[in-house]
Amino acid sequence: MMSLTSLGCSLKNLLDKTRSVDFLAPLLLRLYLAPVFWVAANNKWNPFDADSSLENTINWFANPDWGLGLPFPEVMAYLAWGAEYFGAIALILGLAVRWAAIPLMVTMIVAAVTVHWHNGWQAIHDKMSAFPSDNVDGALERLERARGILQEHGNYDWLTETGSFVVLNNGIEFAATYFVMLLTLFFIGAGKYLSLDYWITRQYQPN
Repeated sequence: MMSLTSLGCSLKNLLDKTRSVDFLAPLLLRLYLAPVFWVAANNKWNPFDADSSLENTINWFANPDWGLGLPFPEVMAYLAWGAEYFGAIALILGLAVRWAAIPLMVTMIVAAVTVHWHNGWQAIHDKMSAFPSDNVDGALERLERARGILQEHGNYDWLTETGSFVVLNNGIEFAATYFVMLLTLFFIGAGKYLSLDYWITRQYQPN
């Protein structure tokens, strides 16, 4: 029994040594999420492009027939854009990351509930998923039919050269995943060394 205890302690000490590079985890979370939100924000509105505006997003938020039918759509659109645009910058810099995670998490919750919820979990139809959608069989049948048509009448090898065809389900999977990643950053922060938060804290809140 003592030998097993000693082995367990040795393994724990070995794992603890990896904490010297534990800053890599929040860094990679930040680097993964920043371009996601940067692209999402600029798809809504690129303030450096004179031809870009937030009008399409506002109209989509406002319209109850083909859009979301949200209250105060202009305010909601600016809040969503601001959370994503400035949140992406904060994530890259590692600046006020815990604070920036809050509006981004709210944005993900709103997106999941208003845009994706009725589609279930899956982002892409997959029967092997732990949470397949109710209409997965029909979606995959349509996918096979489309593949057959393209194989018979199209240049299928060229069409699939850089990836296979899938059927989008647009469920909450991605929004939920980003929420979990943001929640992790909210609790652990931006990480040591490669974030402004770390150096500001060292400067103004020395141990």
